[in-house]
Amino acid sequence: MTSEVDSKPTKEPTRRDPDASRQRILAAATEVFAEQGLDGARVNEIADRSRINKRMLYHYFGNKDELFCAVLEELYETICRESAKLDLDAGSPPEAMHRLVDFALNFYLDNPHAMTLLNNENLHKARHLKKSGRVRAIHVPFENMITALLDRGVATGDFHSGLNAARLYITIVGLTYYYLSNGHTLSLVYDRNLYHQKELSAWREHIHDVITRFVSADRAVENHQNRESFT
Repeated sequence: MTSEVDSKPTKEPTRRDPDASRQRILAAATEVFAEQGLDGARVNEIADRSRINKRMLYHYFGNKDELFCAVLEELYETICRESAKLDLDAGSPPEAMHRLVDFALNFYLDNPHAMTLLNNENLHKARHLKKSGRVRAIHVPFENMITALLDRGVATGDFHSGLNAARLYITIVGLTYYYLSNGHTLSLVYDRNLYHQKELSAWREHIHDVITRFVSADRAVENHQNRESFT
């Protein structure tokens, strides 16, 4: 009996459209790695879900570790591609910062697999991404976009000087990532459902408040005055 992965309907698209086949493999691998982790994932299952025979999967990605690295690269590319739609040059700097915060929270709400994949790679001490050679290049335009926003905010007098784009975004993601990745235990400890829409909305406003206060030019003046009061 002819197997599903070797049948004509699935082999023809593979020959005709290798890019589509590659994307099907990446989509299936993303699901399996997110569900089972790198160690638990099986290439046979990824091949079955993508409707690509295992020989072709290895042809495109080499081995399971290289496939996992490709999934992570695709994740970073998605983040940077979606962030480019924010148009941080439009509107006032505070408005653009507001959009950046919303983007970070919305991305991880809409893509819960992203946290699982990144947690898994951190357990492996980023050994796959260290071999990538692409992730830094993928991320640089995103970091430059935030730097340009900060510079614009300083020029308009909305933001104080000396802000660092990388540290700012790590702060935004940290406020998002920790809340969502630890929400079940925190819900138990604080006796509330942190995934309830009311709680999520309140946390969104909290992040906005924290970041607004952090970047505000008024904060720099206030800190300077506080330092002078102790001298």
